[in-house]
Amino acid sequence: LPTAQPEGATLMAVIARAAADPQTAVEKMERLMSMYERIEARRSEAEFAEAMAVVQDKLPSIGERGDAAGRYKFALWEDINAAIKPILSAHGFALSFRTDFTDGIAVTGVLSHRSGHSERTTIKLPADPSGNKNAVQAVASSVSYGKRYAAGALLNLTSHGEDDDAFASLRPDPSSDPKYADWRASIEGCATKAARAGAWKAMPKDA
Repeated sequence: LPTAQPEGATLMAVIARAAADPQTAVEKMERLMSMYERIEARRSEAEFAEAMAVVQDKLPSIGERGDAAGRYKFALWEDINAAIKPILSAHGFALSFRTDFTDGIAVTGVLSHRSGHSERTTIKLPADPSGNKNAVQAVASSVSYGKRYAAGALLNLTSHGEDDDAFASLRPDPSSDPKYADWRASIEGCATKAARAGAWKAMPKDA
């Protein structure tokens, strides 16, 4: 049986024929191009969602080595970056940041996928002068916090105390635990990429 052409490729062939016809109106070409862009946007968003569903199962919980003057512990940005960067890269993702100092300190995280789709989130912060930081250190501290926050929001990251020795043994294993048998069956029964992406999103929260 002949392989079905992707919707976008089929429409691009129509656009190519229309562009070669001198009788084609500019308005028609604009409508065709607009339709093609919408189709490609849906395709890239679906690929993004499918890849993200896989990545979510691979991202580790990050140890909290940072100490906010004894008030609370937190995961350091360098630890987060070291843990997530190779996983994101292996699945076609790149995480980058934009900063804006026009009004306070705004840090925007941008999670891009090779499909062309991207998601972003922004946090606006004041400078952090705690711990007798100078002006430059105060700004750098807030930017680092913004990166941790943005990465955590985009990737749903979790962290745990460095002294939590039982953490690994207590984490359930959805690939073998009998309580997740129905969920595993729903993944295996998917016939399309969109269905698989939806099933991955339905992973039980405690997994």
